Amino acid sequence: MAVTDLAIEKIKGMIVSGALKPGSRLPNEADLADQLGLSRSSLREAVRALTALRILVPKQGDGTYVSGLEPHLLLETMAFAADVSHGRTAHQLLEVRRLLEPQATACAAGLLTEEHLAGLRAILDRCEADIGIEEFIRLDIEFHRIIADSVGNPVLSALLGILSTHTQRLRIVRGAHHAPAREQAHREHEAIWRALVQRDAGLAAGLATVHVAAVEDWLAAGTSSP
Repeated sequence: MAVTDLAIEKIKGMIVSGALKPGSRLPNEADLADQLGLSRSSLREAVRALTALRILVPKQGDGTYVSGLEPHLLLETMAFAADVSHGRTAHQLLEVRRLLEPQATACAAGLLTEEHLAGLRAILDRCEADIGIEEFIRLDIEFHRIIADSVGNPVLSALLGILSTHTQRLRIVRGAHHAPAREQAHREHEAIWRALVQRDAGLAAGLATVHVAAVEDWLAAGTSSP
């Protein structure tokens, strides 16, 4: 194992064991290097790597801290990878979304409040207006976010948000020729909303599956175009 990787593993071990808790400050560099049996240069490299992963957070003039370790922070690097994904990787991300989103939508059918449903209805009404593609994508993301968040699992919400990012959605809709893709997505959202209003978990899950499968088709059509 490379020295830097060993240093990363040792710091991670301190976090896993509870020796370093979320929000706690790391000992000063010299003391921590001695404690872990590392050179200060190896420790610095490890701290830089863990900072890039949002596990550690530097505070200017106040040292380095363990982050809150919230899912959305730890998954940010995955979000970047999803944002720049193309080809087979983009297809694989959508396959995972197709596995997760129908189940989340089914769970949401029994958990969405009347306020949530009204918020979804307002989004759908706004999508019927003459809005630009950027606004449509923003509303599309918000529609799915409300549904996922109602389940109450922040890891699920973060994963679903990552699996279809703003950049990816915009690329897919543009590749599928704006108007037809938007009209079909809107019809599918309307159908999902009606199933959620009826508290029909099975129907909501089925419609969500069809919806994500359509996105996969748009992506396939877009990537196969000359």
